[in-house]
Amino acid sequence: MRIGELSARTGVPAATIKYYVREGLLSGGERRGHNQVEYGEEHVRRLRLVRAMVEVGSVPIAKVREVLAEIEDPRRDLDSTLGVASRALSQHRVPAEAPAEEDVATAKAIVRGRGWNAVPLEHGYVWTLADAIGRLRELGLSDMVDMTGEYARAAEIVAEFDLKLLQMRSDRDEILEAMVVGTVLGDAIFEALRRIAQVEVSARVYPPGQREPRQSEEDSSTGE
Repeated sequence: MRIGELSARTGVPAATIKYYVREGLLSGGERRGHNQVEYGEEHVRRLRLVRAMVEVGSVPIAKVREVLAEIEDPRRDLDSTLGVASRALSQHRVPAEAPAEEDVATAKAIVRGRGWNAVPLEHGYVWTLADAIGRLRELGLSDMVDMTGEYARAAEIVAEFDLKLLQMRSDRDEILEAMVVGTVLGDAIFEALRRIAQVEVSARVYPPGQREPRQSEEDSSTGE
């Protein structure tokens, strides 16, 4: 296909496609003659993956280039490749300094408490969790730390659903594209649903129109 058709099929302007080629995010097409370049299905798949990372995931071009170089490493299996893409999309970076030992111990206990043994306890995500736990403690919200295990249970349910969606695909780039788009938009969906659920549950716990009795009313009822 010519670049015009590739643009039409992927929704990416021809000028952007040429830019991606220059930046090394997309391989050049096969030259068939003067000013005639042919692109194939592999360009369609890769362009959709690049677009997902750049437009949906807001991943910088330089980072996309690094990710593509890593996922194209023939030594990487699919699980490792998905991990590379996941880390590139993470909005919460691993803290530069080690969290407090107490918070790291709590984070490790939560991870192992869920029976999650595939994640090394030295993984950056564990540090990120520990850092968040430490911030809760500093803010005097230790009761939220006690509820972190419930967040872990909810996260596992969502993760299982995420992987079911990936298993419906067979092409490597299609799986990665689904993972990128699914993670970014899935996060947006989950956040929106959480906020909606908070409104709903709040209305049950604190029904509209309900008010707490004034102190004076309480005093008069006791005869004081």
